[in-house]
Amino acid sequence: MKNRLLKRLAVGAVALSLVAAACGDDSDSGDSTADTTAATADTTATSDTTAAAAEECTEPTKVKLQLQWFIQAQFAGYFAAQDQGYYADQCLDVEIVEGGVDIVPQQQLADGAVDFALSWVPKALASREAGADIVNIAQVFQRSGTLQVSFKDKAITSAADFSGKKIGNWGFGNEFEIFAALTKAGLDPAKDVELVQQQFDMAALLAGDIDAAEAMTYNEYAQVLEAKNPDTGELYKPEDLNVVSYEAEGVGMLQDAIWASGAKLASDEAYKATAIKFVAASLKGWAYCRDNAESCRDIVVAKGSKLGASHQLWQMNEVNKLIWPAAGGVGAFDSAAWDRTAALAQETKNLEGKTVLTKAPDAAAYTSDIVTEALALLEADGVDTKGGSYAPVEVTLNEGGN
Repeated sequence: MKNRLLKRLAVGAVALSLVAAACGDDSDSGDSTADTTAATADTTATSDTTAAAAEECTEPTKVKLQLQWFIQAQFAGYFAAQDQGYYADQCLDVEIVEGGVDIVPQQQLADGAVDFALSWVPKALASREAGADIVNIAQVFQRSGTLQVSFKDKAITSAADFSGKKIGNWGFGNEFEIFAALTKAGLDPAKDVELVQQQFDMAALLAGDIDAAEAMTYNEYAQVLEAKNPDTGELYKPEDLNVVSYEAEGVGMLQDAIWASGAKLASDEAYKATAIKFVAASLKGWAYCRDNAESCRDIVVAKGSKLGASHQLWQMNEVNKLIWPAAGGVGAFDSAAWDRTAALAQETKNLEGKTVLTKAPDAAAYTSDIVTEALALLEADGVDTKGGSYAPVEVTLNEGGN
């Protein structure tokens, strides 16, 4: 197995060294010799590093990635990277570990059970503040996908309309945007609304037990549209619903990101090199899913997703909207979005009056170093890392998501 991408870069680096040697300034042979010698030394160092990485892959590096939920198209890019051989191209043998209700991905990472983990930024920052040495190395989702969904007769069109209503939330750190929206609307979550613990489905909304349910654009919202309206015998339609988007409310927090071990990044060069390869291959998987939504749907369904084909295609389509277009390159950090997330996490109070974070996250909470190198690898390989021409596909949902 050859690391094809890195081989091409190695050849390119050697070519650049020859160009540097041939293009000195003839007007000053002494300076030209010194400049050429320095350039050749720098390029040789780069070439040696790249060439070493480009040697034939005889024993792939084993990597464990912890998902934050069950197998579904929310994680399609990683499954695509595995299925399409992008990890193998980087000499990586990646095991994708399924998540669940009781699994805290960032803690799995901090405990050394996995090499990398996916987590929403506020949750991971709370864990970091509590002592978990974890670092965000790629911000895959650029926008929040959290909604509050209600039926039209409840007349809930903004967070201000939550007053006096039963508002469902999942807990487990997924409710931070709800509290942020309540705070921004000037509502006291302990007095002005009735917060109801909600299961990770839309059963309570469909049964009328709550007025508005927490949902993701790519998952639970679709579950309502996959259910039959008892009054019509047909599936519910978007026009039957009101949707409050926390991104539109101005309190959207950054969500799915790739987290790594801070201690290993600081002390283990092999781990850092693996992180660059892993991020590059993963982001290439997301680019594949951007351009091949149906193929990625099929990959996820084949891996054992709990909900069916039409649901997974909807999910793939909606997840793509949270990633693409990526102005700075997929996985790159938007400092304004990061600062907004950090500020909301410090200002947002829960029912006990506590905030997600007690202080601003330190500068080492994320690093652009890994994703910058990963994007350079992809761009050298001709991968479109920004998706400026991205357009979503049309999806028809079937009953039950089948």
